[in-house]
Amino acid sequence: MTSAPHPFSIPDFRRYWLARFLAVIATMSMVVVIAWQVYDIARTDYGMSPKQAAFQLGLLGLFQFIPLALLTPVAGWAADRFERRRVAIFANIVDAGAALALGLLTYYDALNLPLLFLLAALHGTARVFVGPSMGAIAPNIVPPESLPRAIALSSIAWQSASVIGPAIGGLMYAQNASGSYWMTVALLAASSVTISMVRPVYPPPMEHKQHPIRMMVEGMKYTFSERFLLGAITLDLFAVLLAGATALLPVYARDILFVGPDGLGQLRAAPALGAAIVAIYLAFKPLRHNVGVKMLWAVVVFGVATIGFGYSHIIGDTVFGDAKINSLNMAASMAIALSMLVILGAADMLSVYVRSSLVQLNTPDAMRGRVSSVSGLAISASNELGELQSGFAAALLGPVGAVVFGGAGAIMVTGIWSKLFPELKNAKTFEPQFRQDHTVTPAKEVTT
Repeated sequence: MTSAPHPFSIPDFRRYWLARFLAVIATMSMVVVIAWQVYDIARTDYGMSPKQAAFQLGLLGLFQFIPLALLTPVAGWAADRFERRRVAIFANIVDAGAALALGLLTYYDALNLPLLFLLAALHGTARVFVGPSMGAIAPNIVPPESLPRAIALSSIAWQSASVIGPAIGGLMYAQNASGSYWMTVALLAASSVTISMVRPVYPPPMEHKQHPIRMMVEGMKYTFSERFLLGAITLDLFAVLLAGATALLPVYARDILFVGPDGLGQLRAAPALGAAIVAIYLAFKPLRHNVGVKMLWAVVVFGVATIGFGYSHIIGDTVFGDAKINSLNMAASMAIALSMLVILGAADMLSVYVRSSLVQLNTPDAMRGRVSSVSGLAISASNELGELQSGFAAALLGPVGAVVFGGAGAIMVTGIWSKLFPELKNAKTFEPQFRQDHTVTPAKEVTT
């Protein structure tokens, strides 16, 4: 039996990995700074209370979700219709334009909430097209037996960049408010050049030309007809939708933990650090057995860690028996918050690794762009709508109540999904064995 080649032995995968790494550093830096500016401007320029300003963070999530909801089917169709590198490069250029505008407005102190929401929506539009196009490239540049390891390595690119990006973004913003945006523009340009060096990745040819709307509908129908795919994708959607602790990190950084924008960068980087550690481990020791059960338990741990983060400042005060703000309980609270976020990110990475591998390996190549767009919609919707839910919940329950409520909700969803979709806990390996009730021929699914 021939062992699978290591993905890094493939030059195109190395270029793909580097392009992803650079782009994620850029966008994660940008996301942290936008969120901080929304909350800080709401508190200072508009004189809002913490609850009212947290509500603005919810609106930020809504403005990023609207293009996601409208354009995800279009993005999946584009990834299955056009050369996939070009779609990703075009999206990077649009994102760089949004970063350039934000940098100029920040430099001239001309930002306000409407402009921030508008440019955040443009950023969301660009990211809609990156996911399906980049997700559909990887399975075409590595052999199938190397794909789980390639996904783990791709996750290392994502998660390690998600550690570096927020930390650098927060630090640069604290030193020079517009500097983080100039860095974003430069890194997105470098990512575009790097992905252009990968060999062209065309979607499979179609026997008959189809109307784009029909192709989009087929992608949705295929995903919803496959119970396993539907269960795996919606589990992530509802768990993260409820447990959107990261949406309220600007509130914690400014008004609860009192650590400022550089502290926000550390808080935002902590989940990615935990995820990167798990991704590195999985790259060397991929999961092979009982993958479904492990995915479900990972979501439970994710919920528990979210609750721990919500109470981090209370635990820090309790450790030193003093609710006053001082250096000791502030340090303890920050350490506990960071620890919980690291655990949260590690658990999320394990869940994402299992789900991504199963979704990719249970999807025909002709449908990968569209199924990836549906999966991307679920992931992004859980993030953006999670921000919306967290902002609204914080306006009603306060930021701490919103975080704790969300963590408990994620645990509850896992229990419900294990009953609704027994296919999830019965998934023993990554083998494509879950289309027993809805067997389709990939060519007919796309071309008839």
